[in-house]
Amino acid sequence: MDTLIKADIFFFISSVATVILTVLLAVALFYFIRAGQNLYAISEKLQTHFKESEEFIFDLKEKLESNLLFRMFFSPAPRKKSKKTK
Repeated sequence: MDTLIKADIFFFISSVATVILTVLLAVALFYFIRAGQNLYAISEKLQTHFKESEEFIFDLKEKLESNLLFRMFFSPAPRKKSKKTK
């Protein structure tokens, strides 16, 4: 009879521990999902801003290259013709 009571106590304690661990894992999973959603939103914003800044840089480059003063100081280097080997 004594072993039966000990077994019941063991199963009760292990059941309570299982429930507590399940609740803790559910809470941790909830926070991981929220963090993942936040990271996704941040990466989307960064991608859109990166595309906007990339367009701005290309426009700025075109304006600089078409500027007379810029071309006077920074003329394009003559391209070397490659020699074909036989």
